[in-house]
Amino acid sequence: MCNVLVIDDEKMISDMLQTVLTRLGYSVETAPGGREGLEIYEDGDFNLVITDIRMPEIDGHDVMRHIRSSDRPHTPIIGMSGTPWLLNGDGFNYTLSKPFGIKTLINTINELITNHKNSD
Repeated sequence: MCNVLVIDDEKMISDMLQTVLTRLGYSVETAPGGREGLEIYEDGDFNLVITDIRMPEIDGHDVMRHIRSSDRPHTPIIGMSGTPWLLNGDGFNYTLSKPFGIKTLINTINELITNHKNSD
């Protein structure tokens, strides 16, 4: 089973992603912000992290930088934002501009997870 961490300060988005991904067979944990997300990440074993870019305190760029400097730097990360000018892709495996289609998200996840498994 694939473990996914979703970090977003918009509960509606986190809940929607959790529902969709759980129905597709993924194990999903959510965090309401970057600080909580990093705590969950450090205590877990995730195949993928999906993070909002714009959040108070610790934003998605900070989350990405922490993961890239951790002992699991190759964890695939999808950054998402309703402010497309903040979608600097450096360090993210993929970025999505909100709103995005569920089909786009699913295809992106499947591609990242497949590529990550093949590189192990």
